Amino acid sequence: MPAPSVSTLDAADLPLDAFQVRVQAEVFDASTETTGLVAGRTDVGAVVTFTGLCRADDQNGTPLAALTLEHYPGMAEEEMDRLLQEARTRWPLSGARLVHRYGRMVPGDPIVLVVTASAHRGAAFAAAEFLMDWLKTNAPFWKKEERPGTAADGTWVEAKGTDDAAADRWQKG
Repeated sequence: MPAPSVSTLDAADLPLDAFQVRVQAEVFDASTETTGLVAGRTDVGAVVTFTGLCRADDQNGTPLAALTLEHYPGMAEEEMDRLLQEARTRWPLSGARLVHRYGRMVPGDPIVLVVTASAHRGAAFAAAEFLMDWLKTNAPFWKKEERPGTAADGTWVEAKGTDDAAADRWQKG
C-alpha cells in the first residue's frame, strides 16, 4: 500500500485569521478559539490545545489568593508573534492561536491558551509544546503572587531554572 500523500498549503492559501496572537485582560474560551481556528477547514487533521490556569498554590504548596500578570504592551505581542513565526519555520502548521491574559486572576481562572493546527498530530503537539515552553521564558510577562491574609501588593515571582531547561531543549544546534 502506498504511503499517504501529505499536502501542504501555500501561505497564501491559509485563511487570514489562521495565525493570531492576542494579549488581553478578558477571559477567553478555549472551545470558541479552537472552533474559530478550524471551522470549515479541510486542511486540518490535528488540533492541540493547552490552557494554563491560575493554581490555588505555588510550586511549594503555599496557598495563593490571586496572581497578577503584568506585561510590556506592544513588546509582548511582538515577542509572541516572533515565537509563532519560529514555530511556523519548524513545523507545517495550518494555524495557531496564542492568547495571554494580564491583570489579576484567582485560582481556576485561565491565563494562557496555545492552539496549534496541522495536517498531522506530531507537528501540532510539538509546536504547542515549543510555544508554551518559550512563552514561559521569553515573553515579557511578570507574575506577582498574592497570599491569603496578606497585603494585595504580593510578591514577584522569579524565573525558574526548570522553565529555562524546558525551553533550552528547543535550541537549534
